[in-house]
Amino acid sequence: TSSKSIADVTAWVRECVGDQGLWGLVNNAGIAIPTAPNEWLTKEDFVKVLDVNLVGLVEVTLSLLPLVRRARGRVVNVASVMGRMSFFGGGYCISKYGVEAFSDSLRLEMHSFGVKVCVIEPGFFRTMITNVENLEKNFHASWGKLPEEIKASYGENYLRQYVALLKVLQKGYSSNLSLVTNCMEHALTSLHPRTRYSAGWDAKLLYIPLSYLPSALSDALFSFFYPKSVGKA
Repeated sequence: TSSKSIADVTAWVRECVGDQGLWGLVNNAGIAIPTAPNEWLTKEDFVKVLDVNLVGLVEVTLSLLPLVRRARGRVVNVASVMGRMSFFGGGYCISKYGVEAFSDSLRLEMHSFGVKVCVIEPGFFRTMITNVENLEKNFHASWGKLPEEIKASYGENYLRQYVALLKVLQKGYSSNLSLVTNCMEHALTSLHPRTRYSAGWDAKLLYIPLSYLPSALSDALFSFFYPKSVGKA
């Protein structure tokens, strides 16, 4: 999120690579917190995530793109299956949809320059971004700031169900991070890199197939598992 830091890195890279340019740029920085049901969050909560996951990614890419063009190299953007479908609130899913859109337009623009733009869409992995303890603290912090009217509408049981669902989902997270880094390697080094890479069993077998279903069907599936409010207006 620091323009000065990005400018400093760009100057350092330019000094290192010289006239040959930069072959590969991998944008992997990302955060998920603050996250919670959208109504529990503020504009600043959304901006905090978007600044890292989307605006920062765009600024890094634009800063280094002339060097990548010179090398006719690769830009590899790590999005997410949550850039295909959005079933939890906050800036994370929004940012990943944005990464997909930015990558699509950039890929078309860079085609005539010989630059390949690839998107990696991982499922859920065991990393600090999915750490349950951190997410649970985040949920409780967001809940604690809510007006009593909103708390009454959702009910404390909604919060408990939300945290419980998170703990159930975590059991299916993969700890094999090489599934993602192997995609990065292929995108950077293969003669014909793919436009999109899916990483993880849940991405391949669950979320990406679900993203092709009519919204009414995917909504029905997710709603079945979603916490239930007390139903007050």
